[in-house]
Amino acid sequence: MQTLPAPYAETLRYSPFLARLLDSRPWLAEHLAATLDSPIDREAMQAFLTDPPGPLPFDPDERLEASLRRLRARVLAHVALRDLAGRANLDEVTGTMTTLAEVALEAAHDHAFEHLIERHGRPLSSSGWEQELLVVGMGKLGGRELNVSSDIDLVFLYPEDGDTAGPKILSNFEFFERLGRRLIHLLSAPTADGFVFRVDMRLRPHGDSGPLVCSFDMLEDYLLTQGREWERYAWIKGRVLRGERWQELEALVRPFVFRKYLDYGAIEAMRALHAQIRHEVMRQDRLDDVKLGPGGIREIEFIAQVHQLIRGGRDPELQIRPTRQVLRRLAERGILPAETAAALDEAYVFLRRVEHRLQYWEDAQTHRLPRDENQRTLLAQAMGYPDWSAFARELERHRERVAAEFTHVFGHEEQSTTVAVPVLSAAVDELEHCLQERGFTRSAELARRLDAFRASPRTRALTAADRNRLEALLPRAIDIAAAHPKHDDVLERLLDLFEAIGRRSAYLSLLQEYPQALRRVAELVGAARQAATYLSRHPILLDELLDERHLDEEPDWPAFARELERLLDALEPDAERQMDLMREHHHAQAFRLLMRDLAGRLTVERLSDHLSALADTLLELSLRYVWRKLRRRHTDTPRFAVIAYGKLGSKELGYVSDLDLVYLFDDPHPDALETYTRTAQRLNTWLSTRTAAGILYEVDLRLRPDGEAGLPVTPLEGFHRYQREKAWTWEHQALTRARFCAGDPELGARFEAIRREILCLPREPAKLREEVLAMRQKMRDAHPSRPGLFHLKHDPGGLVDVEFLVQYLVLAHAHQHPELTANTGNIALLRCAAQMGLIDAALARQVADAYRELRRLQHRQRLDELPAVVPEGEAAALREPVLALWRQIFT
Repeated sequence: MQTLPAPYAETLRYSPFLARLLDSRPWLAEHLAATLDSPIDREAMQAFLTDPPGPLPFDPDERLEASLRRLRARVLAHVALRDLAGRANLDEVTGTMTTLAEVALEAAHDHAFEHLIERHGRPLSSSGWEQELLVVGMGKLGGRELNVSSDIDLVFLYPEDGDTAGPKILSNFEFFERLGRRLIHLLSAPTADGFVFRVDMRLRPHGDSGPLVCSFDMLEDYLLTQGREWERYAWIKGRVLRGERWQELEALVRPFVFRKYLDYGAIEAMRALHAQIRHEVMRQDRLDDVKLGPGGIREIEFIAQVHQLIRGGRDPELQIRPTRQVLRRLAERGILPAETAAALDEAYVFLRRVEHRLQYWEDAQTHRLPRDENQRTLLAQAMGYPDWSAFARELERHRERVAAEFTHVFGHEEQSTTVAVPVLSAAVDELEHCLQERGFTRSAELARRLDAFRASPRTRALTAADRNRLEALLPRAIDIAAAHPKHDDVLERLLDLFEAIGRRSAYLSLLQEYPQALRRVAELVGAARQAATYLSRHPILLDELLDERHLDEEPDWPAFARELERLLDALEPDAERQMDLMREHHHAQAFRLLMRDLAGRLTVERLSDHLSALADTLLELSLRYVWRKLRRRHTDTPRFAVIAYGKLGSKELGYVSDLDLVYLFDDPHPDALETYTRTAQRLNTWLSTRTAAGILYEVDLRLRPDGEAGLPVTPLEGFHRYQREKAWTWEHQALTRARFCAGDPELGARFEAIRREILCLPREPAKLREEVLAMRQKMRDAHPSRPGLFHLKHDPGGLVDVEFLVQYLVLAHAHQHPELTANTGNIALLRCAAQMGLIDAALARQVADAYRELRRLQHRQRLDELPAVVPEGEAAALREPVLALWRQIFT
């Protein structure tokens, strides 16, 4: 008998099972000796099945059973020897065992299927389409992570009911049930050659009490009406191993597993599942179990998969199965710190290698560390350690690291509160007394507000679980609000938020699971009413409060564009989901800027720069995907440009600003006007349609040539002609703040050339002054002043006056000083005009400072959702230089 090469023969002391296996199968050592230096692949397994060694039974069923069991012995011995000799990494071991299962399942299925159709014919739907059995691998088989002595978890499904088309007709259900039972028998029945895999069917709908096979309709009904939280966890790894209609099945299961919103309720559900497992471990005294014990393999899997359940509905790239790949992707997205993900991955590899060495010992599905001293020593040596104590120290290091992270993710810290009354059931006078004791000024009014909140139809319709969450959150909210300087406003705004999210248990779960998030919410809504409104409209942004790194991160807009484009491409051709995704990312970026703004990390100018860059990015991507979805288009690259006017044009965009846009094209194709008109209409729809995720931007096209009477898109030459021959002075004023922001860069450059040409036209100063003053007076008449108050934008000496001053200077002097046509903002243009001697330099600086401060005051008012009006005295000093320059230029 041929012996194994020395490096492999020495490893047999770590596995009495392998030693017996080689002794009982004389052919095995010869096969192994020829192939041990490289992994065994699918082709080699299939070749082995076609010509297995040794005598085989005559009966076809028994012949296949013997072949499959010999293949299992061959593959298990091969992978075990390579692993124990240090020649195979974890991915090779688990991948090889998974491939073995797939090859065996395929062979068993095909054999059993052919036998059945000979007797009963092929299974057909009522419409005559042939049906198939879809074999779904669950658990480690689904994730291609199968261990060396594992059961395989399977679910059997078929698409549609019907009957077979043969002489002995069966319903499709009966046909596939017989097929499933035969397949299980071929794999798991013990024979003289052993077994291939033990098969576990308990993850099917209704478990052991349910039918062995289900139709798609039966599965969908079960998941919708009876699917439990732990089944979502199980189906994360569900993978179709055989069956062509796997995409239909994935589309059916995906909404059950991955929710469209951030699903923080998954933490509570998985915590409960883990508690059941831990209770069973404690009951059976199995704390030395490397899979189920503290800091074990299961805890790493739970950490990875709870993040998948929370975010997988929003991020399709988290809908993957292998645990190690999930950890890497979580690190890439910043959901787990890179060092934490690396430590969990290292622990996972270590624990899986321990698991395999425990199972190599006697080919048993065990995860318990040995008690026998000799076996302990051999286990340590098989892991590369000199003795048990050295191994045990390393094992403990990994388990402690895993357990600490598990506690960080799943630990449920009970929050104490000073509120003694049950907020959802206490009498109104009790609530008032409670609030009064904590220093609330409007305690009676807030007590009535709390009473109205708990009596509202939304609150009364809550499930018992959500009501319990709210019962726990309200006292904390009262405590947190009481500690804030604006305590009354904070509590009122928190109640508004709770009312908005009350029926979305995931958001209540987030605030309950992460007390720091509730504190951050209170800080934000106390700083600005707009933050409260933004969160109430887009509660999905609560997730942003968990990561304080956003406060220090400067946006990288090119990187943001690349990442968003990658995610949008992954959703093709689903326009609805793409629109939602763009809105979600827009809201998230704007909210991050809002948080930095409220933390004092951004000037008003810098904030507007970022909001404008965000809008430019989204306009560019929107145009790209709108164009791609046109059924009739004559070119791959549209000769189309988006021109921004107003606040976006001057890069002074605010959080809720509309976009003033003009669309231009230059294309000689006969269908160009029709195509680009349709593009403009669809782009408006893409931007301003309200979906479940809100809107991107409101769009105003009234600044286009001929206003509302004009076409939504204008030929470049027509735009040029209109500006030269028909445009009013106020339209040239608007042109001073216009810029190309998306589309064809060449067309954008040509627009800029036209813009400069128009702005540099010589104008008669007296007539220009008269027309600018007339337009300004028209605006003042539309916004009359109020005694004792100053409107930061419209009143004399306000923001509009500064804008008109700059626009007049550009139109009056650009023909001699073309530098004034640069769209660099009002402050820079004032400085430029002073350098050219057009206005007094000292006065220009004062006006620029006043303009900056007026914008800051306007921004402050907007953050608290107040009108842009302040007491007259607060802005008196700011108005003086503006009015002085106005008099100097216009009188």
